[in-house]
Amino acid sequence: MSEALLALNIRRKRFAASLVLKDAHLRLYPGEVVSLLGPSGCGKSTLLRIAAGLERDYEGEVQVTDEQLAFVFQEPRLMPWLNVERNIGFHDDSGYDRAWVAQLLEEVGLSGFGQALPKALSGGMAQRVAIARGLYSRPRVLLLDEPFSAVDAFTRMKLQALLLDLAQRHRIALLLVTHDIDEALYLSDRVLVMGNRPSGICAEIAVALAHPRDRGAAQLAALKTQTLAQLHNAGALAPDAAS
Repeated sequence: MSEALLALNIRRKRFAASLVLKDAHLRLYPGEVVSLLGPSGCGKSTLLRIAAGLERDYEGEVQVTDEQLAFVFQEPRLMPWLNVERNIGFHDDSGYDRAWVAQLLEEVGLSGFGQALPKALSGGMAQRVAIARGLYSRPRVLLLDEPFSAVDAFTRMKLQALLLDLAQRHRIALLLVTHDIDEALYLSDRVLVMGNRPSGICAEIAVALAHPRDRGAAQLAALKTQTLAQLHNAGALAPDAAS
């Protein structure tokens, strides 16, 4: 197996007196899509922020083979006073690469919206801009914190398909936080299950199905049952939650 792009070995992470993470270990390899799945408050987003270097007060180690990581937040977090092009190229301020931004706009389906302000965009369009901004620095790893939780189900499915297409096109690995089992199984090569605090990785579910995947496939239904069982075993579900 090739060398991991990202390796997390987090012994402990606290917020004040509260122990959030304990012995949380994961690896992300080139081209992989990996989802973190677990209950609210278990530390999924904290682990992602540690990976991104946004959270530094912890015991443990983070190893990154290069510094090409980018982060997509739950909300688009666009600058309302900047147009779409400037938001995508924000890292380089007014000296942004206009040809590269134009290509990214085309790839996310927003050609012709470069001069629009964020207030003119729908929620799904704004998140496409956020993804394009994440790709602007040409990362090898894209970290995403519940990026589709604020959009409707139909838009979510379109954005999931877009994300997979972009990941394959640009040959990047994805590490994604989600609460949605169906989303995790549709997108991922591996699903990592976290339990209640203090949490680590309690289980790993391999999804050995080619893309594009049929959302109604029997194999995905079987994997969902397996995932629910693992969440229950990890203490992440009440006894009747799988019904």
